[in-house]
Amino acid sequence: MPACAHAAGEDATADRLRNTVDAAIEPLRREYRIPGMAVAVTFNGRRYFYNYGVASRQSGQKVSQDTLFEIGSVSKTFTATLAAYGEASGTLSLNDPAGKYWPALRGSALDKVSLLELGTYTAGGLPLQFPDEVARQEEIAAYYGNWKPDHAAGTHRLYSNPSIGLFGYLAARSMNRPYAELLQTVLFPRLGLDNTHIRVPERKMGQYAWGYARDDTPVRVNPGPLDAEAYGVKSSAADMLGFVEANMDSSRLEQKMAQAIATTHAGYFRMGSMAQALGWEWYAYPVSLDTLIENSSPDVVLKANPVTRLAPPAVPRGDVLFNKTGSTNGFGAYVAFVPAKGIGIVMLANRNYPNAVRIKAAYRILDALDQELPAPSSR
Repeated sequence: MPACAHAAGEDATADRLRNTVDAAIEPLRREYRIPGMAVAVTFNGRRYFYNYGVASRQSGQKVSQDTLFEIGSVSKTFTATLAAYGEASGTLSLNDPAGKYWPALRGSALDKVSLLELGTYTAGGLPLQFPDEVARQEEIAAYYGNWKPDHAAGTHRLYSNPSIGLFGYLAARSMNRPYAELLQTVLFPRLGLDNTHIRVPERKMGQYAWGYARDDTPVRVNPGPLDAEAYGVKSSAADMLGFVEANMDSSRLEQKMAQAIATTHAGYFRMGSMAQALGWEWYAYPVSLDTLIENSSPDVVLKANPVTRLAPPAVPRGDVLFNKTGSTNGFGAYVAFVPAKGIGIVMLANRNYPNAVRIKAAYRILDALDQELPAPSSR
């Protein structure tokens, strides 16, 4: 049985929620041999934490709401927030050309591509990953300088670490400080996150879970080109739930950060029923489970798909579901929330397991939360 803690005392709603979470999480843990998971839920202004299994098979240390997990590409939502904070602070405009911030890009195919297009994977076909031979800074610069697009910028979406990695790198250059330093000393503190890291400090290493590869080898993420910007954040269920709550209600944040959150929520491109925001993807809610799963499939993640530019950007109004998946070799994460309903979920695991399975489990839990909400006339 998991360890469970929540902000309020035991009540009928908490009991039903715990049973729903257990029923969604325990079977997938068994099927995919996931050593440990931390699930965090926000509902009606209350927080619930459900902790399963171990952070390390070697030590037997149990998962808690403060265990640090690699969140993989959920890191992109922080990259987006930093860039949006830069715009709110006047150091950049999302419409600026990439070459404005890095002389190495001038004269290249990326010179006139906008920061927004880099941040929404619509630069023209930058691939999912850097080639294996690209590692050092000079190799990164040469790669971007020699890259040739497959499509006109702003016409196709191809999910890409080099694209959003460059977006984050250029945002940091506009602020004249290294990206990791900006997240650790500017962004995270302003969001109230004190257990979220690019580089886990020595004093926190005891909280850093081990991930597990397919062969059950314990692993952690390896350094790579622009890794911090694309997939490098380590965080806890408690901190990530705080980030979700800041996204659902930014009124307690300083004005520039609240403005940044709003900027990351705008829909800049439409691909079917999905709006591509900055970091986040969103849908009119309720949305079908099949739609969410389809938009995390290889046909969407690994292929270039035509998109429609939204001008002006679409402001999410009414009921909208935001979500983001993330993985490294040994970890799997999923975050989803519906601000108008006041419901959200964070799922962190120390094994990489299929996106469709994560989405299905979260969908089941969010649907149960929605059913628990009072009728509109009594809210």
